[in-house]
Amino acid sequence: MLAVNHSDELESHCPPAPVINSSGNSENWMVLSVAGETPEPRFNHAATVVGNKMIVVGGESANGLLDDVQVLNFDTFSWTMASSKLYLSPSNLPLKIPSCKGHSLVSWGKKALLVGGRTDPANDKVSVWSFDTETECWSVMEAKGEIPVARSGHTVVRASSVLILFGGEDAKKKKLNDLHMFDLKSLTWLTLQCTGTRPSPRSNHIATLYDDKTLFVFGGASKSRTLNDLYSLDFETMIWSRIKIRGFHPSPRAGCCGILCGTKWYIAGGGSRKKRHAETFIYDILKSEWSVAITPLPSSITTNKGFSLVLVQHKDKDFLVAFGGCKKEPSNQVEVLIIEKNESSMGRRSTLSKSVGQMQFAKRSSSAGPASQTINGSSQSSVASAAKQNLASVIEHGSGRKSLSELTFMDQNHPSENVSLRKQFRIEEEHNTTVRITKNSDDSSSILQATEEKTNQSETGVRISAPGTKISSEFGTECLNPLVEGIANDPIGNDNFVFPEADDRSGALSAPTSIYQFYDTRMASLSRKNGILEVQLATAFASRDTAERTLASALKSKEEMEKKFADAMKEMELLKEKLAGIELAHEEANNLSNIVHSDNVRLEHDVAFLKAVLDDTQKELHSTRGVLAGERARAFQLQVEVFHLKQRLQSMENRAPTPRKPFNV
Repeated sequence: MLAVNHSDELESHCPPAPVINSSGNSENWMVLSVAGETPEPRFNHAATVVGNKMIVVGGESANGLLDDVQVLNFDTFSWTMASSKLYLSPSNLPLKIPSCKGHSLVSWGKKALLVGGRTDPANDKVSVWSFDTETECWSVMEAKGEIPVARSGHTVVRASSVLILFGGEDAKKKKLNDLHMFDLKSLTWLTLQCTGTRPSPRSNHIATLYDDKTLFVFGGASKSRTLNDLYSLDFETMIWSRIKIRGFHPSPRAGCCGILCGTKWYIAGGGSRKKRHAETFIYDILKSEWSVAITPLPSSITTNKGFSLVLVQHKDKDFLVAFGGCKKEPSNQVEVLIIEKNESSMGRRSTLSKSVGQMQFAKRSSSAGPASQTINGSSQSSVASAAKQNLASVIEHGSGRKSLSELTFMDQNHPSENVSLRKQFRIEEEHNTTVRITKNSDDSSSILQATEEKTNQSETGVRISAPGTKISSEFGTECLNPLVEGIANDPIGNDNFVFPEADDRSGALSAPTSIYQFYDTRMASLSRKNGILEVQLATAFASRDTAERTLASALKSKEEMEKKFADAMKEMELLKEKLAGIELAHEEANNLSNIVHSDNVRLEHDVAFLKAVLDDTQKELHSTRGVLAGERARAFQLQVEVFHLKQRLQSMENRAPTPRKPFNV
């Protein structure tokens, strides 16, 4: 279970971006109606799930820091407030749990563990508290070892009976990037030493533990900017590495919340001091790809700062549950996002529906029969397809190719399925040939006569010239019928064929002469038609050569564009590498700035101390000078007194002694 971290420095929110539902399994965020006594609106709190209950501890309200425990039961969907029982210290003195914000809350069996945070009263070291959900009692876990400095905005993840703590911000607003481990059985803290590219100092980031082997850290806020970098730590090798994402990745953000569900890391909310982000992202750990799962409405609490996010499994479904936060005022709203466990079910259902649709379409096509298939499949492209088939046959025969007219005669033995194609092709060719001959022919009467004879032929079938005149049957129907059928069905010869005129004197035409004339006339017509079609074929070949040259030019242009695109991609990769180097240099500059800042602070303290010492020394010197001046004045007075005494002594020595008179009684 993840610890939820929040940012208390983010103020505004951004308009929603377009929704890109990459997995196809997420709905939108929905407000959950909950019964019971509604908790006080709050933000910068922490939440975790124990059994079928969501435990919410502390936070910040409009009236200050909170120290209460709120419980949301997902069986009854109702809020209850845990009784404020006092915990017992090792000295058996009842103490009150401190108010806190920016802390972390993780589950361990039937207990919820509160780690760190900004408390009132403040602590010097990170403290760990244990809340028993059955007895509703708090107890402090007396830790030993290398206890980390007190902090807030950090992350805590649990692996079996071990807590992993990373980063945060201390009481002096200094960003941290240290890594610590807390053994819940021995109650011992240990500082972990790692190699590789360590994340820069940050707070209000998110972290998760995948497969109890790999720690992922994303985003957060450094001293001077908001981050969107992603790092991983392999606990088998204890090596940090920065994950480089190609393609789409989230914008810089801090104060977001993250939940790991299988191999998908759901990340909601977050932002910077100037802008809030509403999207709910998914990071696929196996594919190392980012995607946008949903973009909620601006009224969603996921656009707030300092909300909490937990994963709840209820009735074979997974839910993301968001609570609280603050936009303009603190909130106590609950929202849920449903996540389907079987992420591939939608893909299988769509594939199955496509298969069923194809089967139904095949059944409908087979039941419609050949006629409907011919009408539906070739109504628009029959002429073009027939022409392509004939051209292909001509090209295949090389120099000894046959004319299109001969190919048309060969098509008479094809199966009946191609009748509609040949018929439409014949109609098109008849129309085109009639138009050409009309333009080129000088004898309009021949065209009219051919049209009349064609009409009479279509009505009578075997009539050749004038009414009542027929071909003699002494040649037999075996010889005549194929030829007559070839004339009737020929799509080329019927357009230009002119039947011979009947002999007015005899009133009839002999059969052999009529047949020979008919054959010669038809062959001449076919020769003319063959010449026209060969010209068309040459034109088609020329058009094909032009098209091939155009295609070659297009392919060459495509290759040049691909080469330019590859060069542009290489330049982009170089720019990305330069940008990564600039970011690393910027991080190093930030680290150096932090070091210089700390050195400056230390120097300022030293200078202030030296100034104070100097002031004291100057005061002592001034007082010493006063005392010395007084002593000098006193010495001068003593010298003056000594001088006067010497003078008096000399005067007394110079004065003669006077005899004393005797004293008489």
